[in-house]
Amino acid sequence: QVDLVESGGGLVQAGVSLRLSCAASGRDVSGYNMGWFRQAPGKEREFVALISWNSVNTWYADFVKGRFTISRDNAKNTMWLRMNSLKPEDSAIYYCAAGRSWNNRRRDYEYWGQGTQVTVSS
Repeated sequence: QVDLVESGGGLVQAGVSLRLSCAASGRDVSGYNMGWFRQAPGKEREFVALISWNSVNTWYADFVKGRFTISRDNAKNTMWLRMNSLKPEDSAIYYCAAGRSWNNRRRDYEYWGQGTQVTVSS
């Protein structure tokens, strides 16, 4: 079993930066690919970013390319999402997830955190 806990969300103004963290405990996640998803009110949960188990590969949704950066440190069992130039449309609950597959499909992720709220005001 893997427990994932997100932190770092909050209420910010448009244009600023925020860094989300995802701390893993329980089973070793160093062999898992890890990703971020988000869900806005009334919308489906959508893929944001993905990082491979060894940090060699990353994958971003088109709407965050150039603004968000995903990273991880297996020694610390932690993953981050650095979000720059935040927009009101980035407001959502952000979830971290861990899985063996390299894809952006929610169903292929085995473990999920409870989420952290990000609200961007205009």
